[in-house]
Amino acid sequence: MTTTGSDRPALDVTDMIAVHRVFRDTLGRAAAVIGAVGDGDIDRAATVANFFDNILLFLHVHHQGEDDLMFPVLRQRCPDQRELIDRVASQHGDADEKVAAAEGSLRAWSANPGAEAKRCAAAMNALGGHLEAHFADEEHALLPLCAQHLSAPEWGALPGHAMASFTGDKIWLILGLVADRMTAAQRDDMFAHMPPPVVDMWTNFGRQAFAHLVAQVDPPLRVPAAELP
Repeated sequence: MTTTGSDRPALDVTDMIAVHRVFRDTLGRAAAVIGAVGDGDIDRAATVANFFDNILLFLHVHHQGEDDLMFPVLRQRCPDQRELIDRVASQHGDADEKVAAAEGSLRAWSANPGAEAKRCAAAMNALGGHLEAHFADEEHALLPLCAQHLSAPEWGALPGHAMASFTGDKIWLILGLVADRMTAAQRDDMFAHMPPPVVDMWTNFGRQAFAHLVAQVDPPLRVPAAELP
């Protein structure tokens, strides 16, 4: 068993990879989804744009949680890795610029799907390409530090922060996309630590709404092997 410097078992931080896969998968499919919308199909464009708006808002709170809760702890406990930590953290600023460009392009495209499709797809691809490099840095260099130097409550604060700070209108979409990419054990743990009202929302409404929306927007975004609770 891998242990930390304090001889306690290292944390399992692989749930972060499931979150990263949400962005990899949705942004990786964005150009195809946008390109499949007909030139004059304003209603479908609005549905697709709202879908991706929620993804971008989730990315914002995901990065904000790392900025507020993860990077400061790593800087304090891993002073010899300060340059690495600061380099990866600085990538969030570059992502913010690309997110702003993607948000603007989604608004323009949803109002004029035909003329703005290529520009919108390019903006989403640019964000996805940047995030792929950023996620690789986090997963290969920073997640091992988190596993060694963060406590379970500190790591567990990240999803709670994201849920509390999320300003989109479809939190059930985010829950479903993340859960789809987790192992069964990770999903069980995630739902076990959710507030009861959130679990009730997911059980009574969110699960069905998620399945319907993803099937409507782009069925390949589902992970076929996942069995949601």
